[in-house]
Amino acid sequence: MRVARFLTGFLLTSASLTLSVQAFEIIAHRGASGYLPEHTLEAMALAHAQGPDYVEQDLVLTRDSQLVVLHDIHLETVTDVEQKFPERAREDGRFYALDFTLTELKTLNVHERQNADGTPVFSNRYAGNGHFTIATFEEQLTSIAELNRLSGRNIGFYPEIKSPAWHRAEGYDISKIVLETLRSNRLDDPNANIYLQCFDFEEIKRIRNELDAKVKMVQLIADNDWGESDTDYSALKSPKGIKEAAKYVQGIGPWLGHVTTSTNPPSFELADWVTTAQAEGLQIHPYTFRLDALPPGITAEQLLQLIVGKWKFDGVFTDQVPPVKAFIEQTNR
Repeated sequence: MRVARFLTGFLLTSASLTLSVQAFEIIAHRGASGYLPEHTLEAMALAHAQGPDYVEQDLVLTRDSQLVVLHDIHLETVTDVEQKFPERAREDGRFYALDFTLTELKTLNVHERQNADGTPVFSNRYAGNGHFTIATFEEQLTSIAELNRLSGRNIGFYPEIKSPAWHRAEGYDISKIVLETLRSNRLDDPNANIYLQCFDFEEIKRIRNELDAKVKMVQLIADNDWGESDTDYSALKSPKGIKEAAKYVQGIGPWLGHVTTSTNPPSFELADWVTTAQAEGLQIHPYTFRLDALPPGITAEQLLQLIVGKWKFDGVFTDQVPPVKAFIEQTNR
């Protein structure tokens, strides 16, 4: 993580900041992904039990136009698709969710995220033999709603539309299907407990202008060379770009490695584009706080002190809700 360049050697004591947190939103990143295979119903249920403010759902489409909860348009990094359907790879060697029906996808076993060589991306996460399957968006929506009813909680939804331009090039309008699903669940409402996010700024504008979405939205920020979309993120992070984004979204989701350019610890001042976004009244929900993938030279508490106390962000995506929640609760005592 490039944020390490800014944080290595950083020594910040608890006494150096007086924190007062009025509101801070904890987003369970892909469910309880630090404890169970990401985006499964089990990871969603565990995340709900841990008490975040929102549970995230990344959305892609099946061949029969069903919304499923997967971080990627590809399958092989988190499922056993290569063993179940070895002949179904495309010419690039990848297995695409869009090439399978929902019934076919439901036969796959979901495992911890793996590298191309089969090694785990995170070496100390779930290693059991549980059977986990791909969840639909509808399953997650209704399950969270029921868990809220039964527990008396009001945990919200934080879906992301994945690769909308790619889906359209394949003949599928994923954004339209997402909006139809939100409307059928009474979630396309600015007062509903939901944020809709996307990396593609042109699609964000289309969702507002053409699909007439009312839901709160967040513009995700990447590097141009990541290939997330055709959005020019350098232009988007300019003052003009931030002002334009603020016409359509209620918040931005930057990568933590982008939020500071300081090389002078312990200041770690925010990058100008982030302070511009804050001045425009945009919520700042960076990704991703991972207890098992911290930048070198900084503790979890020190990083949270920056996110919550110094930078005064409005929330954070995290693979591990409990330590973030404990930090917020301790801060507010």
